[in-house]
Amino acid sequence: MKITPDIIRYELIGTQARIAQSPHISYLGLAGPVVAETRNTLTLIHQGQPKSVIKDLASFDFAFNDGTTVNIDGKLLVGRSEDRLKKSVKRLW
Repeated sequence: MKITPDIIRYELIGTQARIAQSPHISYLGLAGPVVAETRNTLTLIHQGQPKSVIKDLASFDFAFNDGTTVNIDGKLLVGRSEDRLKKSVKRLW
């Protein structure tokens, strides 16, 4: 997978996610598949329990099917998933 700023347009449901950084202590260490997404939250299955994480308060490591792992700031993910398709993102590097 080619890493580009368009990565935020990908479908996140079904990908493996891990909370890389967060000022909210209880979010650190959460990992599992993404099962739901709302405008402001992602829901992960962590140890068999659904855990909702506020996108603004975390940085996520997403592991895609081809083995690529990408770190994405949650602030870039805020909004409905269908609206992310319309977003244009400036080059991050």
